[in-house]
Amino acid sequence: MSQSPSEKAKTPEHFSNLKITKPATDSAGFGGVKSAFNHVSKYMNTADALKLSGKINQKGGFDCPGCAWPDPDDERSSLGEYCENGIKAIAEEAQNKTIGADFFAKHSVEELAIWTDFEIGKSGRLAEPMFLAEGDTHYKPISWEDAFKKVGKHLNALTHPDEAVFYTSGRTTNEAAFLYQLFVREFGTSNLPDCSNMCHEASGKALSETLGIGKGSVTLDDLYNAEVIMVIGQNPGTNHPRMLTALEKCKKNGGKIIAINPLEEAGLIRFTNPQNPLKLLTGGGTALADVHVPLTINGDVAFIKALLLKLLEKEDSAGNVFDKAFIETYTLGFDAFTSDLKTYNFEDCLKASGVSKDIFEAVFDLILNNNKIICCWAMGLTQHENAVDNIRELVNLLLLKGSIGKEGAGTCPVRGHSNVQGDRTVGIWESAPQAFLDKIEVKYDFKPTAKHGYSVIDAIKAMYEKKARVFFGLGGNFISAVPDTEYSAQAMANCNLTVHVSTKLNRSHLVTGKEALILPCLGRTEIDYQKTGVQIQSVENSMGIVSSTKGVLQPCSKDLLSEVTVVCGIAQATLGKHSKVKWEKYKDDYNLVRDDIAEVVAGFEDYNTRIKQPAGFYLPNGARVRTFNTSTGKANFSINKLPQWKLKEDELMMMTIRSHDQFNTTIYGLNDRYRGIFNERRIIFMNLYDMAERGLKDQTIVNLKSEFDGVIRTANNFKVVGYNIPKGCCATYFPETNVLVPLDSFAHTAKTPASKSVKITVEKV
Repeated sequence: MSQSPSEKAKTPEHFSNLKITKPATDSAGFGGVKSAFNHVSKYMNTADALKLSGKINQKGGFDCPGCAWPDPDDERSSLGEYCENGIKAIAEEAQNKTIGADFFAKHSVEELAIWTDFEIGKSGRLAEPMFLAEGDTHYKPISWEDAFKKVGKHLNALTHPDEAVFYTSGRTTNEAAFLYQLFVREFGTSNLPDCSNMCHEASGKALSETLGIGKGSVTLDDLYNAEVIMVIGQNPGTNHPRMLTALEKCKKNGGKIIAINPLEEAGLIRFTNPQNPLKLLTGGGTALADVHVPLTINGDVAFIKALLLKLLEKEDSAGNVFDKAFIETYTLGFDAFTSDLKTYNFEDCLKASGVSKDIFEAVFDLILNNNKIICCWAMGLTQHENAVDNIRELVNLLLLKGSIGKEGAGTCPVRGHSNVQGDRTVGIWESAPQAFLDKIEVKYDFKPTAKHGYSVIDAIKAMYEKKARVFFGLGGNFISAVPDTEYSAQAMANCNLTVHVSTKLNRSHLVTGKEALILPCLGRTEIDYQKTGVQIQSVENSMGIVSSTKGVLQPCSKDLLSEVTVVCGIAQATLGKHSKVKWEKYKDDYNLVRDDIAEVVAGFEDYNTRIKQPAGFYLPNGARVRTFNTSTGKANFSINKLPQWKLKEDELMMMTIRSHDQFNTTIYGLNDRYRGIFNERRIIFMNLYDMAERGLKDQTIVNLKSEFDGVIRTANNFKVVGYNIPKGCCATYFPETNVLVPLDSFAHTAKTPASKSVKITVEKV
């Protein structure tokens, strides 16, 4: 019997041999070195590994396709300016196997769908374009020319351009992203959903409203010189390991670190820097977090409000707590904010946060007595229905202390994908500002639609309702990244054509429309040869630095094209002679793309000259210099409500998380050694008291169920693991439990899915 789209989209429900050990209390060190070496030696050629290790994140080298953490402006480590998970990402991309016609002739789509995500990803690099015809069971080879023609034919057959969806992953470079959005806008739509919609869209909305720029305001030097760094809803030891080096420098300079997270993560307990041979040999790690705040899931606004209330109380009684000069000069809304704050009760807020008074007092003392404060955050804040409020409340705290626009202070949303911020900067945006669209019109002599397009959630609904009939994905693993797996899988299946530009196989290639294309592209590690010679490209990191990236390995297949070439080929096949854009010239010389970006995108003036600077260049950042480009011209205080949610007697609040052997939907391995989990991903971390109440023990098999607006979603066959997590809370890995995340539960005004606050019940099998 054939599999349904939802069956293909789900991860297999069978178990491996789960082994549980005590969670680690130290990160990186020899364990990280050993893990990195094992991945490299298993999946890469030794010569390639050596060549890459000396160029990754180095000036004039290539940018790691892992996270978006910035490189130091000055000297970079000669021992390797990368982390354990960075080298895993490289080993994944530069793996020593390729797959093409023979592989797909041997393995049907249905067979591949029962493989684990780990097995799918490790099957090898895609080596040639592949096509799945309607009714076929196996992908078959197709020429690039025919692939482009097929995409163009489907797009031109649509009743309206809005019937197409053009998704972008954050690994796409500035050059490819700019051309991609240009093509989409000339085609006639703004349907440009991207991975920002699922991660930091809430950050962008909150920061734009309050500070006038949807990006962070700090530099690496600010982290080194901060008095207090609050790391909130973030696990840098796994998701951004190079951040630990910056935190270590802060500690050496006398700074304090506050970790606010339901789980106490090894990376913030202790860090042994692999770039320091002496510390490696002596085991001399650095203790990082001075205070761990184990708040309940989605207790962030409540906890910050408790801090704000106590600060206001101190200000009213003693003065000198708030930076009054900053508030009077640079902000608006202070009186309304404090009036609203006084309507809340401190004890109620603290109780709602789940934090004890002694831990609260430790944090309060650090905030009270310091003014150079940085707030860092990631998905633990942005994937809730009240995500925008979470970030606005943090901004309120920073504004009170004058901790914006000065050394050692500010906002630091930490991005995941290596160029997700750059993609948005150069135009990947379903709701781009009119000023940007006007520049497109002036430069290219066509008028882009001002109508806002589909975000990710809107796109899924449009495909499900058959209002959108073509899906084109530039990178990423869409089906494994989005919520509500069954609904989303049916949405993809409703399309006439699904297209994915990818470096390697993933589950999205197996959940297809009536027809499907896989278009293999060059990886970040590979040399990009074009008619005018070897090309460089560029990316923007979490702190607004634009730098070059240039591959060093020979392409793994002669049939690979660059993303730039793919976009130009699709544009030519679709728009033909009617296009106002001369697509042919761009794929031959990327300097011409950057010349256009310099004309269209603010901050990129003289792009081709500045990108040659070894460390790159900073884009303008108003919040960094206390120029707040908001609607009021000031930094705005905001009024935010306490989240109003209650658990039923048998419910738990679930958050989805990554394992240590994982980057977003890419599974590097089956271990999560920092949390003491080996050989398994289908697990649920639970509080021991909650387990006892339900008669559960370690490795008890359970089914998980969520209910939202009368719809019940299930995820079966998970093993229980007792863990130090607040009562009433639990954690699971994604994408295994994305099936439980409702599509209609998302952040107000931002539509990031509420993957970090899902109410579930647990039933013993």
